[in-house]
Formats: sequence, structure tokens, C-alpha cells
Amino acid sequence: MARVVYLGGLGRSGTTLVERLLGELPSVCALGEIVHLWQRDIRDNERCGCGARFAACTFWRRVGEQAFGGWHNVDVDRVHALRDSVERTRFIPRLAAAQLPAAQLADVREYASYYSRVYAAAAEVSGAEAVIDSSKHSALAHVLRWAEDVDLRVVHVVRDARGVAYSWTKTVARPETDGSEEMTRYSPGRSALLWNAHNAAFGLLARRGVPVRRIRYEQFLSDPRATLRELADYAGVPAEDADLAFLGDGYADLRVGHSAAGNPMRFTVGRLPLRRDDAWVRALPGNQRRLVGAVCAPMLRAYGYPLNPVEAPQEA
Repeated sequence: MARVVYLGGLGRSGTTLVERLLGELPSVCALGEIVHLWQRDIRDNERCGCGARFAACTFWRRVGEQAFGGWHNVDVDRVHALRDSVERTRFIPRLAAAQLPAAQLADVREYASYYSRVYAAAAEVSGAEAVIDSSKHSALAHVLRWAEDVDLRVVHVVRDARGVAYSWTKTVARPETDGSEEMTRYSPGRSALLWNAHNAAFGLLARRGVPVRRIRYEQFLSDPRATLRELADYAGVPAEDADLAFLGDGYADLRVGHSAAGNPMRFTVGRLPLRRDDAWVRALPGNQRRLVGAVCAPMLRAYGYPLNPVEAPQEA
């Protein structure tokens, strides 16, 4: 049974940074956003975090052979059809039920099996005790809850909704497409609604008995060493002083990784400064900041964020 650390939350919340740092531990293998593997990598042959095209990456070639006898044996159309029938945010109330109708359960488990085979193969190829899937999608986490061959441990990454909203307004190129495409952008109002929905969905997952550990992006950056020790313990992997030697005072030294998809940070190699990005406090227009604050107020309070953005969030 594959031990999977699933990083969940709304995009632009810091999941890629958590993945990169946690993936530096010797007993962990970071895989990126596997939810996009089927289209972006198997079909579109985009770039792995190592810089090579997916088809040319030795690591992923070995994973494909171990999992499916080669990626050419994956029926991507079938994966997409299953995704459309079971993995949608609107299906979460159904997926969160105590039981599923037999036909639906069969589809959910078939869809989950594509992921579990990738997880198990990646653990075998890398020799890791745990693999990280930073797909973030709350609906996929609810699907994986029903898998019988996945030891699922969810890390729910939360960031101040106003910082997330500001990040979604930025124009960001996707390096894996050699600059031909940009990452999706959302209006502050749209991102506020998504922030509420996805974060609430992870709260529901916890109430269904799935292990869920919530961390705040801001708290993570204030003491990454302590938070990584906590997450390593949660994942059941060691994190001794020597394992954390890549962390310095305000920076991390990153090795080449094999993230299949995700934020452009997955291509970063070498020294990465670790500092909070609070530009939104000044750069997000006041009317947009107030809109997001009003829409997300109940959950901002629940997560310990002040409604007045000049105040620092309290430690959890």
C-alpha cells in the first residue's frame, strides 16, 4: 500500500513550496500534481521538473513501466471519462457519504486505481517511504478516500484569502510549455468563492475520518524547520538534523526534482530564499481586498487570520 502525502488547498496557497521542501527529505519522493499527469505529460509531453520532456525523463519512464508496462498502455480517454463522472467539486457531497452505490463506487475505485498505481510505482522506483501528490484538488482527495490500496495522509495548506486572490491576478508563464502558455487567472471575487469551497471541502474530509493536518503558509515560512519536522512525523518518515541540512537561515538549497506538473517553482534548483510574500497588503486594491475579506470572513477567522490585514495572524 502506497503511503501518500496529499497536499490540498486552493492554488497559489504555497503548496509547491511545501512540496519542494518536504521532498528534500531522503525518505520522500515529490511527484508534483498528478491530477495533470494524464494530459500534460502523457499526451502533451510537457517538461518534468528535471527539465527533460516527460517521455525523455528516466525516472518517469521507469515509473510508467512499473505501473502500466509503459505509458502507452494508459487509456487517457478512459481516465478523462472517469474524471468527468466522479471527480468534480459538485460531486463532493456525494463522495463524502458513508456509502456509495455499487456502480458509482466501481467508477470511483477504477479512477483512483490509476493514481494508486503511479504512487506505488514511484515509491518502488525511488525507494521512498512516502510520495507527495500536490494535486490540491479537494474532489480528488475525496475520491482517494475510497481507494483500498492508498495510505492517504492529507496536508491542508491554507494561505490568507487576500494573498491568494492577489496571486491569482498575476500573469505567470508556464515554463514547461516553453513560454507558449500562461497559468490560469481568476478575479478576486472568483478566487474568494473557490477559496471558501475548497478549504471547506478539506474540513469535510477530516470529518469523514481521513487524516488531515492543516498548516498555514505564513506559519510554515516563519519556522520551516519546525514545520517540516512536524510534517515528517505525520508522514511517518525521519527528519533528523542531517536530513534538514538543506535549510539555512532564510533559504533552502534545492536539488533537481521530478515534479510532473505544477507551479514554475518546481524547476528551481539551488538556493531559494524563504520569505513571506505579503505584497498583497499594498498591491491588492482596497475594494478588492474588502470584497475578499467579506466573502471569506468566517473562515479567515476560523483559521486565525485578522480581518484587518495590517495585523499579523496569531500562531495556531
